[in-house]
Amino acid sequence: GAAPDGVAGVGEALMDRIILDLCAGTGAWSRPYAEAGYDVRLITLPEYDVHTYQPPNRVHGILAAPPCTHFSLARQRAKTPRDLARSMEIVVACLRIVWQCRLAGDLQWWALENPVGYLRQFLGIPRFTFKPSQFGDPLNKRTDLWGYFHQPKQLKIPVNAPKGLRGASAAYPHDPVKRAITPPCFAQAFFKANL
Repeated sequence: GAAPDGVAGVGEALMDRIILDLCAGTGAWSRPYAEAGYDVRLITLPEYDVHTYQPPNRVHGILAAPPCTHFSLARQRAKTPRDLARSMEIVVACLRIVWQCRLAGDLQWWALENPVGYLRQFLGIPRFTFKPSQFGDPLNKRTDLWGYFHQPKQLKIPVNAPKGLRGASAAYPHDPVKRAITPPCFAQAFFKANL
């Protein structure tokens, strides 16, 4: 399908554009929007729970990054079984927020992110798959995006990730918070394509 135009009405101030960052963690994906003056709202635990969150009116864009723990292909040797049902509850909660904002009529674009994995079996083939190195971040973790958005512009020549550094798991093997942070060059490229 066609991508959104992302063009604001004449005179619309950036601070009037609400961006919801669902399951935001550190807010790295939405940081370029916040720095540009958008009204960015981090919808993340413990302050907000996507299961019960009711979005405001006039949401302009939505970024969603539900936890990938149980969808991850890297979870093959985990000591506990995958909890796909509980993980999908979070994805469905994010999509409910997207649907509510779209039905309200102001939503211009939305994107849901997860590393390549089992989420494809529930949401289908993603609209866009990338490696952070294609945007200037020295990581090769393949990541899927579903949604309604303009595809971010990739570098003509990807940066080289250090040998053996496939993804954030290799860079931060004992720090799940750092592994989940959206790479900054990708976040900036996504922002430039979806104003």
